[in-house]
Amino acid sequence: MRTIFRSSPRPGAGGQSRAILFTLGQCVPFAIALLVVGIELSAAHFLYTGPLLTATPALAAVTMGPKGTISAAALALTVSVTTATYNQAWGSQQVYTNFLALLVVSVASVTTSSAVRTRRQNELNQVRRIAVAAQEVILRPVPARLGPVRAAGHYFSAETGAQIGGDLYEAVETRYGVRMIVGDVRGKGLPAVRAAAAVLGAFREAAHYEDELVEVIDHCAAALQREYPASGAVDEESLSEGFVTALVAQVPDRPVVEVVNRGHQPPLVLRQGKVQTLMPAFPLPPIGLEDFITGPPGKAESYPFAPGDRLLLYTDGVVEARNRDNGFFALPEAMEAVLARTPQEFLEQLHQGLIQHTQGFLADDVAMLLVDRLDE
Repeated sequence: MRTIFRSSPRPGAGGQSRAILFTLGQCVPFAIALLVVGIELSAAHFLYTGPLLTATPALAAVTMGPKGTISAAALALTVSVTTATYNQAWGSQQVYTNFLALLVVSVASVTTSSAVRTRRQNELNQVRRIAVAAQEVILRPVPARLGPVRAAGHYFSAETGAQIGGDLYEAVETRYGVRMIVGDVRGKGLPAVRAAAAVLGAFREAAHYEDELVEVIDHCAAALQREYPASGAVDEESLSEGFVTALVAQVPDRPVVEVVNRGHQPPLVLRQGKVQTLMPAFPLPPIGLEDFITGPPGKAESYPFAPGDRLLLYTDGVVEARNRDNGFFALPEAMEAVLARTPQEFLEQLHQGLIQHTQGFLADDVAMLLVDRLDE
């Protein structure tokens, strides 16, 4: 099973500037109306202010929805009635001309604003449907039962509206046992999504016919190399970030878990209420950086994984999440504090603890994969 959460991002300088400009844009129509009131109720009331009021609903339609446009039009109408009464201008052709122009512009502005809003909403809904479909291809739901384990996966997006990113995970049942992968692509945007898709595609194929876990992750490395060729296909920035921290694990029939760690966060095993970290004996670089491997090819490392144990695979967005005091999220302690029977409930409670720690602001995407070893 898989659940997706989207958290509000911490606004940056660019986002704050855009928000300030947008707010100022919303204030302009009402500022114009106040300016007209000041002119009409002063000695300068001989100035012709009709065009200013007529433009008020049109300006509101640019930055505000239909309700805001109606509010601006109503304000302009109120100002027109008030100033015409105060200056005793009723009966003049100019007053009625202003009212007619204001009415026409208001109706046109409200209609246009409503149509634009509807079109944008339809476009946004279409983009969301495409994003969900793409996500189902890249991050497929994790089955609740896989051979000797129960499983669940969660993906937390740090960006509002985002559905997919550079974090990846998968769990499949094979003739060798349950094989899993979790990874984190260096970089962001579409290049990261393409890299994640390439690595997952290679894993899903190789997991079923390669005898050794090392060979499985080598297939992932080869797929990443094809995605990031030596030259010509991607920009220089993408090439400089073309690597993925990844970890593949296997739960066979024996009470062990086998792991090949390529520069990724070490798995955690919860056993009888205590968390153990499965640190690699021979650290290896991320896939995509094979030139840094020295010595003979690595082998899968084996760790005890008995019935009743829980294994957590995760990306660095979990342990690098910070609170307001710049403190990291204590994942082992959080795991020991969780009281949940199913993997799905366990990850949901971990998610709540993470959100409380960061107060809802995630700086990076988060992916977690949890498996429970069942009694034989």
